[in-house]
Amino acid sequence: MITNSFIPELNNHDVQELWFQQDGATCHTARTTIDLLKDTFGDRLMSRFGPVNWPPRSCDLTPLDYFLWGYVKSLVYADKPQTLDPLEDNIRRVIADIRP
Repeated sequence: MITNSFIPELNNHDVQELWFQQDGATCHTARTTIDLLKDTFGDRLMSRFGPVNWPPRSCDLTPLDYFLWGYVKSLVYADKPQTLDPLEDNIRRVIADIRP
């Protein structure tokens, strides 16, 4: 998914200052994944085994983990998409509609 979808999508945007934040779940931190993310984001990677360690229980980052992703998921799956195209459309729409 990172190689086939995420990185190609990033190439369509100016992401020179973009940071990638990944939680410390061991299933997300395989060496090949971390190496790929380091190649893409350099020192702008926050992750277990990344250049910037994931800060557990951070008052700045924890709301993303405990609120934002659940909120986004509830909206993305609200109409129960059955195939990848509607799922991707929902993800793009929901993310674009998030306001501070």
